[in-house]
Amino acid sequence: MEFRLLGGSGFKVPVLSFGTATFGGGNEFFRAWGSSDVDEASRLVDICLEAGANMFDTADVYSKGRSEEILGQAIVGRRDKLLLSTKATFRMSSDANDLGSSRFHLLRSCEASLRRLQTDYIDIYTLHGFDAQTALEETLRALDDLVRSGKVRYIACSNFSGWHLMKSLAVSDKYGWTRYVGHQAYYSLIGREFEWELMPLALDQNVGTLVWSPLAGGRLSGKFRRNHPIPPDSRIYQGGGQGPAVPDDWFYNLVDVLDAVAEETGKTVAQVALNWLLQRPTIASIIIGARNEAQLHQNLGAVGWNLTAEQVAKLDAASQTEPIYPYWHQRGFERNPTPVPYD
Repeated sequence: MEFRLLGGSGFKVPVLSFGTATFGGGNEFFRAWGSSDVDEASRLVDICLEAGANMFDTADVYSKGRSEEILGQAIVGRRDKLLLSTKATFRMSSDANDLGSSRFHLLRSCEASLRRLQTDYIDIYTLHGFDAQTALEETLRALDDLVRSGKVRYIACSNFSGWHLMKSLAVSDKYGWTRYVGHQAYYSLIGREFEWELMPLALDQNVGTLVWSPLAGGRLSGKFRRNHPIPPDSRIYQGGGQGPAVPDDWFYNLVDVLDAVAEETGKTVAQVALNWLLQRPTIASIIIGARNEAQLHQNLGAVGWNLTAEQVAKLDAASQTEPIYPYWHQRGFERNPTPVPYD
């Protein structure tokens, strides 16, 4: 397993991490992702550790804490052999203060996550979303206090806009507080908007990217085919899909190219889609999920080999979409622009 530095930190993470939103199945939405119990979760953790994928990602909101509880039970006796990443911000109860990124909520949420995970520290503590109702100074000072207390090693954010992240980094720099070293973001062959602003920002500010939903809710799993119904065992069919819809013709043309590259490489469509992500700038780790051992083994097969430059170029071309304003207007002034001939 390859390990990469996470942003500007000296902390190395595996290029494949295991996402545990499939643990618990606490409601209809999460049951569509998976419902692994402690025994199955322990087997999946075993497989990941054997493959060197020793980072596990969860969140307090996944099945209202049940994912953290199951993960905590699955790792008893081997905390020193793995890395833990969890998240907070989203609502956990009807309590008026049980959501957001206030000092009150973050400190309480961190303590609750530590109890559920049965650990005394979290390797990466991530804000699950941006809270525009709380001053950045309050949020970042609370996170800095968690790091200084030893309860958190590094901090990251997730689903931030470019200005959210840049302003946060500026506030941390102003006061000498702990900086975000990672941004957990939605990115895949059918969701490349990350490249328009967040990737250039990450390059400029040395923020590592942790990719969630790299197979676009299962749409890049190889199960979706032209003129075929949505597979009934898929997450999207069962109501657990995420990410925007894309035009059918565009999507199936991309699947055709994925099929061709998969045949060339002898790999699966999912493995090709994951390996493409590993060639992109700023990517530190891809968070893979699996509802069973077979899915996990397949996803772990995305490493140990690389697509050729020609294969990457084919996938780039097939997945390219027209950027929205102002990004189309900024062409030609990128740091490494594609040469454009003059008239």
